Amino acid sequence: MDNDLRTKKIYKVTLVGALCNIFLLVFKFAAGVLGNSAAMIADAVHSLSDFVTDLIVVVFVRISKKPQDQEHGFGHGKFETLATTIIGMVLLVVGVRICVGGVQDIWGFFQGEPLAGPGSIALAAAIVSIIVKEALYQYTARVGKVVDSKAVVANAWHHRSDAFSSAGVALGIGGAILLGEQWRVLDPIAAVVVSVFIAKVALQMLIPSIEELMEKSLPLEQEEKIKEIILSFPEVSEPHNLRTRRIGSYCAVNVHIRMDGGIPLRVAHETATAIEKKLREFLGEGAYINIHMEPVK
Repeated sequence: MDNDLRTKKIYKVTLVGALCNIFLLVFKFAAGVLGNSAAMIADAVHSLSDFVTDLIVVVFVRISKKPQDQEHGFGHGKFETLATTIIGMVLLVVGVRICVGGVQDIWGFFQGEPLAGPGSIALAAAIVSIIVKEALYQYTARVGKVVDSKAVVANAWHHRSDAFSSAGVALGIGGAILLGEQWRVLDPIAAVVVSVFIAKVALQMLIPSIEELMEKSLPLEQEEKIKEIILSFPEVSEPHNLRTRRIGSYCAVNVHIRMDGGIPLRVAHETATAIEKKLREFLGEGAYINIHMEPVK
């Protein structure tokens, strides 16, 4: 996909998400305050984190599209990975804060401290949030796969985590309203349960992105496929010193191959170029491929 078209798609999906998050942030915070719901206020904080991460995606994707320069020989793709890492960290912090607040409310309830009952406006806000955020997840995840952007896919999961959050909040608020005063503790319990889902999603984002920042190799299946492609050329043997990694949405491959030392340099170069073409068909046109040729021993 053309890099400019890819960037436009990323900006569009992020802008749509940001506008929805602004609406939900204001609506849920007002509903939480007016409806006396700690879970809804926590959910509003979660929406605030969504809005912040939308801004992060826009800024870092803009940086990552910059071409190679003297100081960044492999381009700026790692900025997308960094954006994913930041999103994961924000999610984890939000999850922990929601959990701590919920536990404090639960403890206070069982110590005899009164809990204000949530109002119906908080329940309505939770239902609206579920619908909007699930729609945003479907849309953002689809675009993220099309443009092959981990940052956009991560942001999609952030939307879904908010939908999960609102679903738990809706159950807690609904139970607290329908079952009476003695069940008002369901509101903070819902907040704690939701925080666990948020933390899980955060770790699912953080671990792979940190591994990528630490230059983890491509999966073994991909490396075996790379060797298979190289060995599909009969004049080539013994691919070795294979080194792979991801640079944002791109892959990088360094490999040594052996060829007959008596063949003309032009033929060896044409073979290496053909291998690069085949590897890019497998890994993507933006893949960085470096092939070092050695004579057969």
